[in-house]
Amino acid sequence: MGKHSHEFVEKYNGEVAFGLTRELDEASFKVFLQKFADDRLLEVICPRLTQEEIDKTVHLLTGLMRTHLKDEEYHELFLREAV
Repeated sequence: MGKHSHEFVEKYNGEVAFGLTRELDEASFKVFLQKFADDRLLEVICPRLTQEEIDKTVHLLTGLMRTHLKDEEYHELFLREAV
């Protein structure tokens, strides 16, 4: 088994919607991101993205991690390095 998992999307049985409650927004966000990160979807969409779209997405996600994760959390949770 690999280092990464997408278990939330497999187990979640609630609705997916945004703008109703913070709790539902967070659950829906997890489902959305895990579905987006599916290997088959990425194989199709990545070649269709412009370099600017790739750069903007990477910039957004790394910015969120820089803002909300401590260095140790980044290494442990994103890079999957032992700390």
